Amino acid sequence: MNFIYDLHRTMMSQNLILVYQGDFTQESTKSILSMAERNLDSSGEDSSIKRKVFNVMVEALQNIVKHSDELVDGQTRSHAAIFLIGKEANRYSIMSGNPVQKTNVPKLQKSLDHINGLDKDGLKELYKEIIKNTTISEKGGAGLGFVDMARKSGGKLEFEFPEMNNEYCFFCLKVNVPREGE
Repeated sequence: MNFIYDLHRTMMSQNLILVYQGDFTQESTKSILSMAERNLDSSGEDSSIKRKVFNVMVEALQNIVKHSDELVDGQTRSHAAIFLIGKEANRYSIMSGNPVQKTNVPKLQKSLDHINGLDKDGLKELYKEIIKNTTISEKGGAGLGFVDMARKSGGKLEFEFPEMNNEYCFFCLKVNVPREGE
């Protein structure tokens, strides 16, 4: 039973205000967004900050639902992932983690590195270019999500790919949204 207290202490020390771990579906995503929205509303946060945080949350959750690779464990297929929101004095941190096949990591890493290498104007141009020239992929996205998260946060996307096993890595993403207005 000590793990409950340990988890509580970890959440407090990491300033986590919401954590969801499990299977991500459209329904669970709606519930997470609803809880987070109530939390932001009750905090008295500035509406422009709330909008940015909410937008990044939507993109991060959509990324999990649409692009998480199914982790095959025997016959069980799962989109088990994790989503967290942290609140500090100067920023919100929206974090997610989900399994991805190792074969998908190089393309993902290249895309994230490219986005992180752009300034505000470069992100705006890339966003316009994607909207103008890209068709929706079979998974439902056109690659706009990461660009939009970088634009809304005004900062770099933090990411890692720790190895899970021979076939999968765990894609960890952290997006920080400043609490002070621009």
